[in-house]
Amino acid sequence: MRTVEFKEYGGPEVLTLVETVAPEPGPGQVTIDAAYAGVNFADVKARSEGYRVPRLPFVPGLEVSGRIRAVGDGVQGLRPGQEVAAFLDSGGYAEVVTAPSATVFPLPDGVDLRTGATLPTVLPTAHAVLHEVGRLRAGESVLVQGAAGGVGTVAGQLARAAGAGAVYGVVSSAEKAAYALAHGYDEVFVGDTFPDGVRRATEGRGVDLVLDPVGGETLRRGLDALAVFGRLVSFGNAGGARPWHVGQPELYPGGRSVAGFSILELAAHAPATLRALAERAFRTVTEGQAVLPVTAEFALPDAADAHLLMEGRTSTGKLVLRIAG
Repeated sequence: MRTVEFKEYGGPEVLTLVETVAPEPGPGQVTIDAAYAGVNFADVKARSEGYRVPRLPFVPGLEVSGRIRAVGDGVQGLRPGQEVAAFLDSGGYAEVVTAPSATVFPLPDGVDLRTGATLPTVLPTAHAVLHEVGRLRAGESVLVQGAAGGVGTVAGQLARAAGAGAVYGVVSSAEKAAYALAHGYDEVFVGDTFPDGVRRATEGRGVDLVLDPVGGETLRRGLDALAVFGRLVSFGNAGGARPWHVGQPELYPGGRSVAGFSILELAAHAPATLRALAERAFRTVTEGQAVLPVTAEFALPDAADAHLLMEGRTSTGKLVLRIAG
């Protein structure tokens, strides 16, 4: 089978197409003939700086869609030939993928394989940061960093479906702002001056919930944009800054709070919880509450081009690799 791996850290050019032997499932595992793989910023960080890479060579890829090839001992509720989406800790850039059965999900009715590859990371993350961690209530206001990215595209729609009073986004360009406005946002701010825009839009009050995948100074500006009793949820460090620290001086005066979420950590420590979360999140697609457009598709041998586009910070929506066909 073909797979894409890297043997050293560096630019997109270190991604190499290789031939290897197709794996067999172990106990509690399934193998999947992959049709599509989602491309995530975590894949870029793995390739460029070794994020969550235990050893080299390494095959990136956190999510795939396809058909089950074989099931291992003890697997129940899944069968060969079944169309599924799967969340992985790595290995998605391959024609045959091994996945723990706990994070393999039959595709919801009406969802095709191409769309299925967009579901496993983005939908559960957006649902969790809004609801399980962010505790969004009807009528509250939300501010989403990276509003034109995969999670941002879904978060704006889900916030609107949940009855948010106002949904604001932050992006890095006017082109991304236009995209975000078409996916559930009332107003979108461009650049680092967004706290000024929030104060203007909320008449000085601030927002109730901030969702931040960037970290660093962006996270601190998000704290400044919170209303009294507001919450900020950190779910990434795309800016590459040192780990953030906040304490009494930032939180006590307005009764604010900060929480965190990582789908990778949830999968590692509470896979049953992730499964329940994913099933709730996937229903938002079948119920029409959210759509996640695939804005660029690349063949598996062109994975480096997908990384180059994502690294350039000009992409919107979801990028996928076409593996079968």
